[in-house]
Amino acid sequence: MNPLVEKLYQIAQKPSRTIIGLMSGTSLDGLDIALCQIHGSGKHTDIELQNFETLSYEPSFKKPLKNITSVPKASMEEVCLLHSHLGNYHGKLILKTLSKWGVDQTEIDCIASHGQTVYHAPKKQHNQPDMPNATLQIGDGDHIAHKTGILTISDFRQKHTAAGGEGAPMAGFIDEILFTHETEERILLNIGGIANFTYLPPHSSDTKAITTDTGPGNTLIDRTVKKYFDKDYDHDGRIAKRGTVHAATVKVLKSDSYFHRPIPKTTGPEVFNLDWVESQLSKAGSTNLSAEDLVATLTRFTAETIAETIKITLKEDSHSSLFVSGGGVHNPVLMEWLQELLPNFNIDSFANIGFNPDAKEAVIFAILANEMLAGDGFSIDSTGNKTINFGKISFPA
Repeated sequence: MNPLVEKLYQIAQKPSRTIIGLMSGTSLDGLDIALCQIHGSGKHTDIELQNFETLSYEPSFKKPLKNITSVPKASMEEVCLLHSHLGNYHGKLILKTLSKWGVDQTEIDCIASHGQTVYHAPKKQHNQPDMPNATLQIGDGDHIAHKTGILTISDFRQKHTAAGGEGAPMAGFIDEILFTHETEERILLNIGGIANFTYLPPHSSDTKAITTDTGPGNTLIDRTVKKYFDKDYDHDGRIAKRGTVHAATVKVLKSDSYFHRPIPKTTGPEVFNLDWVESQLSKAGSTNLSAEDLVATLTRFTAETIAETIKITLKEDSHSSLFVSGGGVHNPVLMEWLQELLPNFNIDSFANIGFNPDAKEAVIFAILANEMLAGDGFSIDSTGNKTINFGKISFPA
């Protein structure tokens, strides 16, 4: 037997595995690195987040990534080169971080790399009947494995699209097995560049869990703040606090056809970007909004589209618990408006039922890798008879 295959078998047989989860989101702000100890698999999974860090990308590194991300046309040479370069770069960041933590790379069983999404194209978005759902992440797993000497699992979203899904959101598979409560109805909301949530009915219910994107999370706010204030994000919502929400403009923003599609659904910056904002402002006759008013209006738009999608999913009088992760949890203006719009919900940080809310997505992919190694797969149809696992395996040599 190939010794690498034999080692893979040994890792799969272990009662627990040490896995590094990686996440680089649509904001292109940096790489989340989560060191996880994962015991068991499936419904018997137990996760311990041992360490977490976000390493910021240098501006000189962000620029070429932005040139090829969520744009309809890009240089194939740049895509090809950055696919390999990003894998090598992530490998270097992993080794640097392990050294800082005092962890030897031989202690790590596996790296789980999400990669960098450069384009997301569900059928409902590209509208080409002969083409499937599609999504593309770069940051080659073979380069990460070779650079670090650690088994790497990557490219998780492709199996989902191959099986007829849209390739996102992936969190629901893990949310359901880890965070379903015996009696409590829960919403697990992640506000990253795009906002998404998982609705978790209690164990005692016959209702099915639902996972969906709601629309923009931080992406439009961040890009507007960068354009007008040269800041990466609206720290503590300070700019939004100075601005005034233009309700008529929010109404026009929400008129986009995406918000009238049934859930579950997905989207990305391919649709919701500054060009889209300019187009909607023109429709609203609001092109003269001050920068502060625009940030406040976009923040309110994010809050309302999240809240309205949640209300569509649950009964109007629901008294569910809502736990928030992602960068949006740090924006007090956004969080205050969510509470105003969802008065029956107890809104709290995901930390109160899990771990560091900034680490959640990186941990999700660590657990998906654990399932690839030792799990039985995830059900993707209503019968529960068909299951799949996610990710492609790259050996270090």
